[in-house]
Amino acid sequence: MEAVVMKEFEQQFSRQAERLFFAPGRINVIGEHTDYNGGFVFPCAITNGTYAAAAGRSDRQLRFVSGNFLNEGMITLSMDDLSFQKEHDWANYPKGIFAILAAEGYQCETGYDIYFSGNIPNGAGLSSSASIELATAVLLNEWEGWGLSIKALVQYAQRVENEYIGVQTGIMDQFAIGFGKDGHAMLLDCGTLEYEYAPLPTDKYTILIMNTNKSRELAGSAYNERRAECEEALAEMQKHRDITNLCELSVEEWNQLSQEVKNETVRKRARHVIYEHDRTKQAAAMLKAENYKAFGRLLNESHRSLKEDYEVTGPELDTLAETAQKQPGVIGARMTGAGFGGCAIAFVEHGQAEEAEKSIAAAYEKETGFKPSFYKATAGEGARELARAGQK
Repeated sequence: MEAVVMKEFEQQFSRQAERLFFAPGRINVIGEHTDYNGGFVFPCAITNGTYAAAAGRSDRQLRFVSGNFLNEGMITLSMDDLSFQKEHDWANYPKGIFAILAAEGYQCETGYDIYFSGNIPNGAGLSSSASIELATAVLLNEWEGWGLSIKALVQYAQRVENEYIGVQTGIMDQFAIGFGKDGHAMLLDCGTLEYEYAPLPTDKYTILIMNTNKSRELAGSAYNERRAECEEALAEMQKHRDITNLCELSVEEWNQLSQEVKNETVRKRARHVIYEHDRTKQAAAMLKAENYKAFGRLLNESHRSLKEDYEVTGPELDTLAETAQKQPGVIGARMTGAGFGGCAIAFVEHGQAEEAEKSIAAAYEKETGFKPSFYKATAGEGARELARAGQK
């Protein structure tokens, strides 16, 4: 893939790329919609991701091309105007990195030609946007010699989503992509940014990513609606407990206080968040104890909660996850990502994965009329430089 991306850069810009960078995508194993509620999440970086081949320029122009959006051609802009422009579409993500870093005093004197190529399906909920942000951030940090930590780059990339793109996402996606570790997921406390790694049982189970092929737009109103509902529940809880985030409540405390939230919809949203936070901590503990059946049950419970209490699944995700849960060799399955389309994941015994895939595909097509896509995921390393011209 690396040689292909370098070659494609040359075809687009009629010059050679000088350096090549990579940022993975991510799946969240469990812990959905807990991140912006100050709770734990349990993501892992995957080996699919975004490649960024680049060469420096002597002027203040930026030229971006994406192998995933070749029909949009080359997007050319000046570093003296890094404002968000809707017509720049996907290019607002790398441009946002330039803009946020420049606002913090990390300014580039000259521009870049950058060719992006990703093997994450767009709009599938595997964090293609955070991946392109981190690929750009690592590129600039290494090239310009700023010496910023991965943690700082992760936080700047989150600000691109929140302040530049205008989507109020938590930090999970960027953090998982920045700090990925081969063969491991990370239990991340989104309140403190403390984290620990837990090994995934990839010697026994295939992580099957199942794409609904129904695109989801995170900027959609439903995502921001859920955040507002959680804030409403938090405001009610703060009348009874000295807390900053919903996830500071234990399940027991919530059960005592839940009736204080009078709006039934808001109560359901908070119930999902607090129980999901508990499930996420349990899931990491079950993996460490090698109790894979219990781990799988927690995945199934997570999906049911996302369907019934948080209401972010829909018929496509439900068909994939619930069909997967019934297959021989599957210990657990759930939607992953923000929901409203995108992907589900299943942990399935290696020897049963092919048969499970066929059965799930047949059921999904019969139920929805769409064909799903499948990817076998491997947990991989975080964002990094891969190659320089002239290096072996």
